[in-house]
Amino acid sequence: MKNKIVFLALATLMSFFLSCSKDDNQGEITEPSGTVKGTLTVKNGSKPVGGALVFVFDSKNEIHYTRTAADGTFTLLAPSGHRDLYLQTGNGSNFRTTLEIEVVKDETITVDPTLCRLDQVANMAYVPGSFDKIELIVQSLGYTIQSITHNDLANYATISQYDIIFLNCGGKQNTLNAQIDTNLANFVTNGGSLYASDWAVAYLTGGGTNSNSCNLPFGFISDDKMCAINNGASGFVNGATIPDANLAAAIGFSTLNIDYDLGSWEQINAYDPSFWEALVMNPSNNQPLMVRNSDFSGGAVGTPVGGDDTGWVTICHHDEATNSNVTITISASAWAAHQAHGDTLGPCQGNANSGTIYYTTFHNHASGNIGNTSYILEYVILNL
Repeated sequence: MKNKIVFLALATLMSFFLSCSKDDNQGEITEPSGTVKGTLTVKNGSKPVGGALVFVFDSKNEIHYTRTAADGTFTLLAPSGHRDLYLQTGNGSNFRTTLEIEVVKDETITVDPTLCRLDQVANMAYVPGSFDKIELIVQSLGYTIQSITHNDLANYATISQYDIIFLNCGGKQNTLNAQIDTNLANFVTNGGSLYASDWAVAYLTGGGTNSNSCNLPFGFISDDKMCAINNGASGFVNGATIPDANLAAAIGFSTLNIDYDLGSWEQINAYDPSFWEALVMNPSNNQPLMVRNSDFSGGAVGTPVGGDDTGWVTICHHDEATNSNVTITISASAWAAHQAHGDTLGPCQGNANSGTIYYTTFHNHASGNIGNTSYILEYVILNL
């Protein structure tokens, strides 16, 4: 089911979201400090990265951080001296860059734009679809992704090599089986992240393509958590809202029109708000058009999936200055100092072992000509 998003920006909102994020901690730095500026872009430099976490540590292991604006720019007050500058999206386990910088007291330095680019850590794969080709967006940003088949999902040894799997609308969701359900549940439970769009919701909740009711066979997420029915009509959803502040700040707008240019798209009929975070909402019926979960634990706990990233750990860092917590990924060699500081392994919210699941009722056209839809889908890619 093809659909597209038409961007609706309000100038006042744009100027607001280009400012610093509310959770910035420029902190009170008691030691000599300077200012670090830069613009973070994707790997090939073609697009800015909004909403990324940018941080350094001082000599007391206190964090000082900010987030990039929608245009990728950032300004960070940092303790002077030789520092590691971390730039991360999501929790930092799939996309991150670390740069060595020299912060000069009372001066401003600008990070070399050719170095200030977000690196891919994750192994990524996609299952081809008839209407959706999100892999084209991934590749357009300079990242690598491999094609796997629907049948590969029934082989856990194959999918466990990856950190992220994209399930495109219009694949073979009508040939689901219990082994695929088990494998996907185990994949997410052990750190793998999934993105599913439109008809590919069947991989999550069952029923195959063109589901017309709830209580469907297959799927690894129960119908009481979400029921999507193939009754979405063609036409515009006008004034769709983005209630998630981080997403809105990262992309630079909080209201948009969505054009579902063919009927029969999978509309979320019911969902459990304690299980899903609603990221885009339909104002006409108060139902979500995009949801996320970072707390799935319904599979069997085993070996973490994905590539070899043993030199890094994701932790919940406690910021004493604000008495708050922030999720970051750091070098494993630095863990002992962070543990002594009172930090804990795993993210600050959600399940410590599980990955993230995104579902969107909308997606990109198979031709890749998606206009401003890319702002939201790029955010999804970089924050899985």
